[in-house]
Amino acid sequence: MKNPNTWRLALTAAALWLATGAVSQALAQPGSGGPGPGTPTTPTTPTDVPLDGGASLLLAAGAAYGLKRLRKRYRA
Repeated sequence: MKNPNTWRLALTAAALWLATGAVSQALAQPGSGGPGPGTPTTPTTPTDVPLDGGASLLLAAGAAYGLKRLRKRYRA
């Protein structure tokens, strides 16, 4: 990485990755309203479904693809 722009791009990508992780931790709230111990197996109200880590993986893959495209554009 001899080019200063490459360093800037790498640091920006790392900062965005860390910020995404911090936001996902901040949004993890306790008490989803789901069934607890001792409740019937068929709840009368629907429960919320939390987003899994797959959304984070899709976001990271999209960012990596975008960075790849940007690097390819500037090299050509």
